[in-house]
Amino acid sequence: MSDNNTVTESKDGLLNRILNKVEVVGNKLPDPAVMFAGLLVIIWVLSLIFSQFSFNEQHPLTGEQLQVNNLLAPDAIAEFLATMVTTFMHFAPLGVVLVAMLGVGVAERSGFINVGIKLMLNVTPKMLLTPMLILVAIVSHTAVDAGYVLVIPLGGIIFYAAGRHPLAGIAAAFAGVSGGFSANFVPSAIDPLLQGFTQTAAQMYDPAVQLNPLNNWGFTAASCLLVVAVGWWLTDKVIEPRLKNTEIDGDASDMPEIEEVNSRDRKAFYSALAVMLAGVAVLVAVTIPEGSALRDPDTAELASFNAPLMQSIVPLIFLMFWVPGIVHGYVAGTFKESRDVIMAMSKAMEGMAYYMVMAFFCALFIKAFGDSNLGTLLSIKGANFLQALAMPGSVTLVGIIFLVGFINMFVGSASAKWALIAPIFVPMLMQLGLSPDLTQAAYRVGDSATNIITPLLPYFPLVVVYCQRYVKGTGIGTLVSLMLPYSIVLLILWSAFLLLYWTIGLPLGLQSSYSYPAG
Repeated sequence: MSDNNTVTESKDGLLNRILNKVEVVGNKLPDPAVMFAGLLVIIWVLSLIFSQFSFNEQHPLTGEQLQVNNLLAPDAIAEFLATMVTTFMHFAPLGVVLVAMLGVGVAERSGFINVGIKLMLNVTPKMLLTPMLILVAIVSHTAVDAGYVLVIPLGGIIFYAAGRHPLAGIAAAFAGVSGGFSANFVPSAIDPLLQGFTQTAAQMYDPAVQLNPLNNWGFTAASCLLVVAVGWWLTDKVIEPRLKNTEIDGDASDMPEIEEVNSRDRKAFYSALAVMLAGVAVLVAVTIPEGSALRDPDTAELASFNAPLMQSIVPLIFLMFWVPGIVHGYVAGTFKESRDVIMAMSKAMEGMAYYMVMAFFCALFIKAFGDSNLGTLLSIKGANFLQALAMPGSVTLVGIIFLVGFINMFVGSASAKWALIAPIFVPMLMQLGLSPDLTQAAYRVGDSATNIITPLLPYFPLVVVYCQRYVKGTGIGTLVSLMLPYSIVLLILWSAFLLLYWTIGLPLGLQSSYSYPAG
């Protein structure tokens, strides 16, 4: 028995030493804003170097020969300066974060969120706190990027209020929101978006192929169980024990403590909750009619990127927290006048100042990386290399997962990557009798697992800011070392899960039509 304990402690010690080394090395990196500025310069130099070479690869969408664009050419520099403000203003995560936080800030400062968490903790068994948080994080995918601005910070607040380490809560929520991005019980807008690229690629081999927009729904729903189980075990058994000596030295003055909710706060919360539920009921009623203005004008679908409902998610989040926050504030007495509401919104923006600086340099880097065509070249070369290996179908599927996981460290957009490599992998595997649905499922696993360890993820700096609220010294290395176990375990077990799912013959999703054996 003692020998077994010694072996276990030895393994735990080795893991901690590896993660500590990752943290130390990662935290030696420059400040995220400086890092993005440095990467911008590196991209400029690389674009100059590689623009001197010719490549045989062709762009899968245009058919033109790939060429790296020199970003240090006079006209490119002129365009960079002329569009700098626009590039920053159009950086997608910036608007999402700021608008949502305006509403969330009111709900938090009024006490609405804190009282709600205290009431929730009174009825939730402590042992189920982690899986519940991860499950909520997974479901948040339905609202596009809402999980990044709502669930991840709430993970820290919930764990802190429960007497657990807040960074463990942030890590668990981040793993669910981003690491489990392709797991969801509820269909979301990303499903038809990826299916569109897959169908176009499949029709290059067989023009008669028609894919269902929910062609991966069965697999992504089943994957929720895997992601919750993996996240639960890692958070409670690996991550949180490792954090036991990490001191919480942030400003905890506005963080909730476990205490009895008084009658006035309880009344304020239920009043605000009633307003929120009424708003949700009105929204549901408005979206039910086929001719609803919130549906896609072409297909009448709600879960479509073109549907006004999906494009209004962030404003709806703002309203769903702002209005109930105001109601709670006035009933509870935390708001005395309208100025208090504005001050709550201002305080929320103060906390976002650091993120805005990072977002400025991040936006410039991502724009330059895309304009240079370096990311496109990396994706196509990797896909062509994997194709040239001519491995068996099941091995190729795993190769796709790991290749996409690697490319995902540099090219974040799920749809952009798939648009580039689907025309290579989908027809190739169709020739081996493997369905486009299966190839897309493999892509989605690889696209999810490494989201949480790449500082190039647009929301990664925001998660660092969330952690710094509790532990001031949190840096890139701290967050990467926290998320690395999730990423590695998900990559391995999720790949095995897909192969098992396919081998058993379970349906990946709603039926698609093929005119050839689908494997």
